Amino acid sequence: MFVLDRRRPALGEQLAAALRTAIADGSLGAGTRLPATRDLAAELGVSRGLVVGAYEQLLAEGRLVARHGSGTFVATGAAQPPVPRAPARPAPVVALRPGIPDLAQFPRRAWRRAYESALRTAADSDFDYGDPAGALRLRAELTGYLVRVRAARVEPAGLLVTSGAAQALALLAAVLRARGVDRIGVEDPGSPPIREHLIAAGLRPVPVPVDSQGLDVAALSRTRLAAVVVTPAHQFPTGVVLSPERRTALVAWAARTGGLIVEDDYDAEFRYDRDPVGSLQGMATGSVAHIGSVSKALAPALRLGWLAGPPRLMAELAVAKSAADNGGPVLEQLAFAELLATGGYERHLRTVRRLYRLRRDVAVAAIAEHLPGATVAGVAAGMHLLVTLPPGVDDVALAGRAAALGIGALALSTTRISAPGPPGLAIGYAALPPDRLRDAIASVGRLLG
Repeated sequence: MFVLDRRRPALGEQLAAALRTAIADGSLGAGTRLPATRDLAAELGVSRGLVVGAYEQLLAEGRLVARHGSGTFVATGAAQPPVPRAPARPAPVVALRPGIPDLAQFPRRAWRRAYESALRTAADSDFDYGDPAGALRLRAELTGYLVRVRAARVEPAGLLVTSGAAQALALLAAVLRARGVDRIGVEDPGSPPIREHLIAAGLRPVPVPVDSQGLDVAALSRTRLAAVVVTPAHQFPTGVVLSPERRTALVAWAARTGGLIVEDDYDAEFRYDRDPVGSLQGMATGSVAHIGSVSKALAPALRLGWLAGPPRLMAELAVAKSAADNGGPVLEQLAFAELLATGGYERHLRTVRRLYRLRRDVAVAAIAEHLPGATVAGVAAGMHLLVTLPPGVDDVALAGRAAALGIGALALSTTRISAPGPPGLAIGYAALPPDRLRDAIASVGRLLG
């Protein structure tokens, strides 16, 4: 039905665009029933989560309608040409969307001071093309931070500054493909965006089960894979922490097979009941590629991340980074280095950590009130909760209806590849103040009821 160009990224956006075109030109007329997400995913050879995301986007735009028990249909009037208007940026669906910080809390004053300091003290040579690995000052400050806060073992020469975690994954995929690797393990259930990034980068995700202790390393051993992506500090979406026994077993797997562990440390700073667990990279520097970013702690718009790779891969990763962009924006890197050096970054983290803990408590109470029969997990850390729903609930349809109301809760079913499990929602709580958070959860409860 649709053709996706796998040479280009953002397959989900391609599918959404193709659906819009087919609706606009009448190829998909009003009332046409779209294929089930699982069927279309199989036909296109993509994850079901990718198709669900495209459907949810068009539901939110009013081009599709979801009818409980019947399916998803083209909305009446969706093919009519829009009334000409001044271009406007669409409002993102933020409410209850996992992984989104409170963007209003961005430390504007501290960032402005850090940026002005970076601009004032930058050498003339800093305005030339920089080191593709990143500004040395930032790599030095990040090294100190990661060693102190994440128990990492890294030096500036072993660190690349990236355009967020997405670029770090793309760089690793490029190096793995050059080494003849075309498959990579992913957690099941796990992050749909990670799977989409890996597919766009030319790797085929292979599901590895997750249980109450985290990634099932015994199951990983049976796959004969050469690499695996894990979220050990706070597994997405279940919220479990990789147990000490599994951490030891995973490191032993890498040592025995020569395998690569890709550690996505996406929200480890946000742990509320005790200190965060140390990074896997600190246990096995020769086997772990450690990925982090400021997207959860500060804002995704900064596009600042880092990759601490194993020494055996650093030369290849540096070449891939140079080919990708010839280096990132130096002034922003120097500003972040200043924020780290002056303690502004950690002060901001302490502030939002207190704020998010309060919102977590509000969310848990609202779920208990408005979603009877649901159970909550993953409360100890992070920025989202895993809400397991009663059997028989269609969580994909529920999330679609919520998206149409501007509520971006993630259906648990879309995080799975092959692992069976109950329906549920991953609910983000960091982005909203308490009153709006309660209202959004109450709206989900009404949809469920």
